[in-house]
Amino acid sequence: MEIDYKDHGKEPYVIDIEKATLENDNYRTTLWTGEQLQLTVMTIQPGDDIGLEVHEGIDQFLRIEEGKGLCQMGPTEDNLNVEVEVTDDSGIFVPADTWHNVTNTGEGPLRLYTIYAGPDHLPGTVHPTHEDAKNDPNEH
Repeated sequence: MEIDYKDHGKEPYVIDIEKATLENDNYRTTLWTGEQLQLTVMTIQPGDDIGLEVHEGIDQFLRIEEGKGLCQMGPTEDNLNVEVEVTDDSGIFVPADTWHNVTNTGEGPLRLYTIYAGPDHLPGTVHPTHEDAKNDPNEH
């Protein structure tokens, strides 16, 4: 199955999510944006991270498909009282309004997909690099 890396939101869509995640080389690619749910695939380079963030009113699920990292979560930016090493097949559940970050601690790319309930990025968002995401005026 060939992966079409565009946002297919609000239309029925079936995808090989593992293949889409493992073949994605962008920092972030949004593949589906609905009214209450959003799917993105991400590739975090060694030493880089998602960036410490909080999603107001939005729950988040992340699944690590490849690589090694450190997940940190907590009630405030300065109190990340949960620290867990994550690897292939790890699932991370981030409650709404929880500060969190995932850092690539491995030697190769950290590849994951994430589901937001509801959407967090504009439909069709693609960030080839972490720097592009940081500089996007539509990101928080």
